[in-house]
Amino acid sequence: MVVNKFVQESVLKSYQCDRYGFMRPITLMNELQGLAGEHADILGAGRDVCVSKGIAWVLTHMFVDIVDMPRAKDRLIYATWPAVCGPVRSERDFEIRDEYGNLKIRAISQWVLIDLQTRRPVRISEHFPEWTGLPERVWNREFDKCPDFVPTKSSVMACRFDDVDVNQHINNAVYAVWATESVGFNFRNEHKLRGIDIYFEHEINPNTPTIRIEVALDENESHHKIMTDEIEHAKIICYWK
Repeated sequence: MVVNKFVQESVLKSYQCDRYGFMRPITLMNELQGLAGEHADILGAGRDVCVSKGIAWVLTHMFVDIVDMPRAKDRLIYATWPAVCGPVRSERDFEIRDEYGNLKIRAISQWVLIDLQTRRPVRISEHFPEWTGLPERVWNREFDKCPDFVPTKSSVMACRFDDVDVNQHINNAVYAVWATESVGFNFRNEHKLRGIDIYFEHEINPNTPTIRIEVALDENESHHKIMTDEIEHAKIICYWK
């Protein structure tokens, strides 16, 4: 299997941006997720092939560094590639640049291949023996364990019909929305998002009506736990300026 960078170019639309014209967090996360899916299709390991094999790629970590948040009408060049492949984990890198080559966003992610019936990881080589990665890394950072924290407040978010994707689970991008909205309107209005770390732990039942987000907030960071009852589904750290 020959692995190359997958590159796309598009203009950021106004409806993909917030009230100040900056790319919305959900737009950013959906774009990265979409790139990964399209590239996996090209490499012969996309959703349709996985479903036929009774397996699925599951995102476990996503770290995003926002160097300069894109704005409406920016012409952006998106790139992604598999970077590291282990027995059961594969890492994928992303970068977004403007038309002049300036780095706007970089991100790294970790994925595992699971059996859809047992929900347990399987060896990648059993299903995709030629799966490999490029040696280039966009960000030299380890997928370390997310530190715990003591929440100081909590928010409740509705789990909407449109939050569920075709895989019948809460779309990964929605977690970023829950986290960034849970800091409150005034905080969001006075700060810009400069990074987000997401540590996924357990799936959420798509029929869950509400989600609780526990939050600890300071000037430059916000820590979040995505909860249903006493089950912790994800930890998130947002970085602000």
